Amino acid sequence: MGEVQDLAVQVPREVSQHWGWLLAFGIGLVILGIVAVGRSVATTVVSMLFFGWLLAMASGIEIVQAIMVGRWAGFLLHLLAAILYGVAAFILISRPLKGAEVITLFMGAFFMIGGLFELLGAPLVQLPGWGWHAVDGAISLVLGLLILAQWPASGLWVVGLFVGIRLITFGATWIAIALSLRMG
Repeated sequence: MGEVQDLAVQVPREVSQHWGWLLAFGIGLVILGIVAVGRSVATTVVSMLFFGWLLAMASGIEIVQAIMVGRWAGFLLHLLAAILYGVAAFILISRPLKGAEVITLFMGAFFMIGGLFELLGAPLVQLPGWGWHAVDGAISLVLGLLILAQWPASGLWVVGLFVGIRLITFGATWIAIALSLRMG
């Protein structure tokens, strides 16, 4: 149980033949990520509006689900979920910067508390490579402290910055996959 087994993954030939499309996809994501980092405030607003509209759609789906289940089961639960989604959607759509501030506050607290637990827990549990877990915890703790130290101003750019960084790393992953398919 303690051994790690090597899993052989077979990539379909069609995917290997079209590695260029994956490369283009990855490059496009990296470029989009760089733009998102450079325009982090605009990316934050767009992200909040996007999440708000997703929640509005979820609210509509929950209303339909509540009507469909009727008195059978879960009507009240679906109705309450629809109201919660609807209120959150309204806040994010009507006041995206305030929504970003609240989300940034939660993100900063999450990074700080999670990092602290990981930093303190790693030497106690001492899993293999626990030092790396402690370093990861320290980085998360510092990141959370930096976000909270600049809050609420950090709410204007943190979400956009994180979305941009995620796009860059996701694009880099697709570039690496495409190049490995080309070589292999």
